[in-house]
Amino acid sequence: MIVHDPDRRLWILSGPSSCYVLHLDEADRLRTLHWGPRLSHEQALSLLRLPQPEHRSMEDPADGVLDLASAGGLRYGQAGLQVRFADGTRDLDLGYSGERRTDRELVLEFADRHYPLTAECHYRIYGDSDVVERHLVLRNAGEPLTVARADSATWVLPRLSGYRLSCVRGQWMAETRLHRGELPYGETTLTSRRGVTSHQANPWAMVDDGTASEEHGAVYSCALAWSGSWRLTAQRLPTERVTLSAGAGHDPVTWELGAGEELVTPACAGLYTEGGFGSASRAWHDHQLRHVLPHAGETRPVLYNSWEATGFDVSLESQVKLAEKAAQMGVELFVMDDGWFGARTHDAAGLGDWHPNPHRFPHGLGPLINRVHELGMRFGLWVEPEMVNPDSDLYRAHPDWVIHRPHRARTEHRNQLVLDLSRPQVADWLHRTLDELLAKNDIDFLKWDMNRPFTEAGPDERLWLDHVRTLYDVLDRLRAAHPHVRIESCSSGGGRVDLGILRRTDQVWTSDNTDALDRLEIQHGFSQLYPARVMGAWVTDSPNPYTRRQVPFDFRFHVAMAGALAIGGALTEWSQADLDRAAELVAAYKRIRHLVQHGRQYRLLPPDGELSAVEYLAPDGGQLAVLAFRRARRFGHADPGIRLRGLDAQARYRDQTTGQIHHGAVLLTHGLFADLAPGDYASALIHLIREKG
Repeated sequence: MIVHDPDRRLWILSGPSSCYVLHLDEADRLRTLHWGPRLSHEQALSLLRLPQPEHRSMEDPADGVLDLASAGGLRYGQAGLQVRFADGTRDLDLGYSGERRTDRELVLEFADRHYPLTAECHYRIYGDSDVVERHLVLRNAGEPLTVARADSATWVLPRLSGYRLSCVRGQWMAETRLHRGELPYGETTLTSRRGVTSHQANPWAMVDDGTASEEHGAVYSCALAWSGSWRLTAQRLPTERVTLSAGAGHDPVTWELGAGEELVTPACAGLYTEGGFGSASRAWHDHQLRHVLPHAGETRPVLYNSWEATGFDVSLESQVKLAEKAAQMGVELFVMDDGWFGARTHDAAGLGDWHPNPHRFPHGLGPLINRVHELGMRFGLWVEPEMVNPDSDLYRAHPDWVIHRPHRARTEHRNQLVLDLSRPQVADWLHRTLDELLAKNDIDFLKWDMNRPFTEAGPDERLWLDHVRTLYDVLDRLRAAHPHVRIESCSSGGGRVDLGILRRTDQVWTSDNTDALDRLEIQHGFSQLYPARVMGAWVTDSPNPYTRRQVPFDFRFHVAMAGALAIGGALTEWSQADLDRAAELVAAYKRIRHLVQHGRQYRLLPPDGELSAVEYLAPDGGQLAVLAFRRARRFGHADPGIRLRGLDAQARYRDQTTGQIHHGAVLLTHGLFADLAPGDYASALIHLIREKG
């Protein structure tokens, strides 16, 4: 899978259908010769005979083609590795010093020709995935130096006829909205300076030649596995060379690397695919299910969360009433949200005091947990352990534990401050507190929230790295000590969604916006990189608590069925008819849940039109589910057929609701005509099973 030609200083990293070819030139510069369809050894060698760009005044032909792009010489393009030595020298002069290699991993070693600094480029490939995973290790054996930038990877694209960048944009309540447009010349930077992945952007990008569609075309993509501040730069040079460079940190944060210290960057994964954006998404989904997500084979339970029903007005009696209603509907996991601990009767007090409120739960959480388990459900609990309210016992005892600067006001957001997890005593307290909470209570699930960004971070800039590393360490230790507990990542909705947090959690809260119409767009962008089984999706009341839009009951359920179905309404105020209908819809979801959570997703029609649809196909192709949505019916036009994907043209498929038989060839060409109710906000779930014989 990794072939080395030492005479020609060439490495070929091959996946099932693509490969990545590296070459050391005469100046020991590491070049990317190829990223694309799989090549044989002989074919890869022929790349060395291709004409090389001419050297022109003020231009270094190595700009835009280096896999290890460091600052120095006549290279003025984006440099993924930038340092400042103690004497003020900024340029790097790296020489190749060796390699280490297995079937799946490659390490290329470089050392500065004067200063005692080494850089290792690490590569990892997988036998069942075309993803190449990379990171960088810097080691300093001399005087302290400053690392201005240490990107995990620089991905060099081949020359294309054009360049289009795909990414997601957003804000709180409007995360992961797909943006696709021509890549401008210069440097386009996607970033978060907030200490978390952020609502505003997400650390991945895709590039195509401007002609790719959902079903056709080559796509080059990368994703950073990091849950703190990050930066991803798409560079387009006048020479039409394009690179994607991604890493932890943000401008102007730097890191001091002392004598004997090393810096290990997070992983950045790259993927080349053919078959359009849909194929790229499915390849990313498959890779995460096989190599990123813990417990990927498990089925995510139908969840109920109490927040929108009770807010801070939490009591044993109110939670039990909600749990009984939820159990009757077929819910499998009951989650009590904020308001159960300390003096947390409002949002200005109690954060940091993780013990049950003695007035609301005089006998602890045991009676509620026992009742939930008696009802046949698992029990989950909301926590926000990285935060503290100034009005809390924890803050009064340790006001120095928060991120702050001595001569600056402590900026509060939502009446809370961020604990400095880079401090060992804070990290020890965090692990000890949560470990004790889980050990003393029969808790099955944690909703781990993080509701505000960093402010006044410093003076030690390592905080930006060490906070996230501590978070990862605590999550890893808790999972090892309590292997039955499942965890959801939440950050005011989708503010912390990335490949790093997904390696340590089981699902994510996609957005605080539960408006079903808005969620169609949010979920469409989310699915570009992340699989449906990690996407928490709630059914809440109408009018929506945030947007005030009124959407029909079934439409709200069908939108939430596109991920890990959850319910968050005020069940004690639902009519019996609504409760009965909800039970029917929960049962319907359970019948197709294996397709949504374990099947292959096809985005049939995007949500920007009147009609949208998504399909989930079983791995063996034996059955599928289609969720169809009509936003509005204009001019009385009939709905068109929805062309399905991935079916056997010669097979017949039976509708499990109507019994109607559909021919695969007709579904692929003329489409499925969903039986949508007349009017706006109509939806349908269609479950088809392939006939035998």
